[in-house]
Amino acid sequence: MGHAATPAADAEILRAHDVLVFRSGQYKFEISRAREQFLYSVSDGKDSLSQPLDWAFGTGEVGQTYVFKRNEAFYESRVSFYPKLQALDLTLGHRAPIGTDVAGALGRTMPASETRLCFGCHTTASTTSGSFDVDGLIPGVTCEACHGPGARHAAAERRKQIKLGSQTILNPAHLNSVDSVDFCGACHRTAWDVALTSTTGVANVRFQPYRLEKSRCWGKGDARLTCMACHDPHRPLVHDPVAYDSQCLSCHLLQSGASGAISSNHPGKACPVGTNKCVSCHMAKYEIPGSHAEFTDHWIRIVKGSAYPD
Repeated sequence: MGHAATPAADAEILRAHDVLVFRSGQYKFEISRAREQFLYSVSDGKDSLSQPLDWAFGTGEVGQTYVFKRNEAFYESRVSFYPKLQALDLTLGHRAPIGTDVAGALGRTMPASETRLCFGCHTTASTTSGSFDVDGLIPGVTCEACHGPGARHAAAERRKQIKLGSQTILNPAHLNSVDSVDFCGACHRTAWDVALTSTTGVANVRFQPYRLEKSRCWGKGDARLTCMACHDPHRPLVHDPVAYDSQCLSCHLLQSGASGAISSNHPGKACPVGTNKCVSCHMAKYEIPGSHAEFTDHWIRIVKGSAYPD
């Protein structure tokens, strides 16, 4: 999460490619190095525009999109980098540009409210005392993004005032199950985001908290079904499906000596098929068209068919 957003000049993907080119119809898009910055250019064969990139959003594991400022407004680039392609393609949600509007082909203007939300999730302290301040933010998701201001906490810890230190910082691990998932959902998005944005179909597979809460066993207040039960926010995402078996089996475990029995400690029925790589069967993967990547559906269920259940 520490690399959720970086200054474009520091983006490893861009620094690894002196030139990236993408063509769409009459337009040629190019990102090229110019000393200590990267220029984003668009040309229709007659006219062209170049704009220094300011920010790279996304670690690049799935993709990386670029943000720049033009005429006092922030823009989302028309093209993004996709690791599966090792090349540029249209940014997810964008359509191929039409007409002869080179300026319009550059990208999409981000409304002020959207800009604030995007930077709020991809950086730290971009909004302080109610004011958005892109110049004072900390790139990426750092400690204070989740734990809140830490000066008083750090000062207390240095004075060995451990109890006071714990009281002057937010520890999301102490939240109850519902609040915990909502806390992560502030950026990873909940049912409220689905309702507010009308995001239906496979596009909402990226709304992991919303999908998790659709699981049959959600809502019983069990801490074993939260985001942090499976994912350590302080460590990189684990891709090995075996690594999640212990969490699955903390509920879905056949009791020894009582065939088929369940208990309060293991309330889920045991799987009749197997006890390893549980997520490979019960958390299907779907590709959003244009994303060039598969996303894990966090609606835990017995998957039937390939159709995406909205």
